[in-house]
Amino acid sequence: MVGSADFTENKILAEIYAGALKATGAKVTVKSGIGARELVVKALQDKSLGVVPEYTGNLLNYFDKTNTTSTADEVYAALKAKTPAGLEVLEKSAAEDKDVLVVTKETAERGVKSIADLGSGQYVLGAAGEWAQRWESRIKELYGVTFKEIKTTDAGGPVTVDALKNGTAQVANLYTTQADIAVNGFVQLEDPKNMYPAQNVVPLLRSDAVDAKGKQALDKVSAALTTQNLAELVKRVDVDKETVANVAADFLKTVSL
Repeated sequence: MVGSADFTENKILAEIYAGALKATGAKVTVKSGIGARELVVKALQDKSLGVVPEYTGNLLNYFDKTNTTSTADEVYAALKAKTPAGLEVLEKSAAEDKDVLVVTKETAERGVKSIADLGSGQYVLGAAGEWAQRWESRIKELYGVTFKEIKTTDAGGPVTVDALKNGTAQVANLYTTQADIAVNGFVQLEDPKNMYPAQNVVPLLRSDAVDAKGKQALDKVSAALTTQNLAELVKRVDVDKETVANVAADFLKTVSL
């Protein structure tokens, strides 16, 4: 049984994982939209699920709240060490669904290309309510950046996007794979000091649920995933209204299983 959390991208990844496992001859079903990470991990441990698509940084934080590593390799190494007995993570993919600060094309053309270019007190940020608590001191510490105002919007949703489009915010916190970035021509700011920890897509599984052939197939999927192609799959479902099953099947045609 492959499970997914309750959002488009994770549902797509679950269908891709299921298709890859089926290609090895395994019998697989998908349980979509399970919800919170605690429920997913519990379902793996009680054997009602076998595999789920996860994200390295958030999963590490779930298993070890004290860990402060942020680069892709450090986060992945720490995650492998902290994953409980009986569970394991396979190879991480290059694809990341992580927080990112974005600006409009017009703002970027004025020389704002990196978080460091935001300066001190020049711009209004649109972000979810918890952003300030988690990141305000960190962005100042790493980059010396402060905002004129941190406007509470939503977690990368339509309120945040609209605030950036209508100019009530000049910077917004979105997520690297969400369709709104490409659709609106927003520019992602570079984060050279890794303020936001890595969030590489990675299969989390119960070790005895998948055989060696299945694990190899999932590793091939991870090798083929990029942030760009994952964002395109999400756009096809959320914007173009294709089905999750169709876009997953199309992606699997590009993977030599």
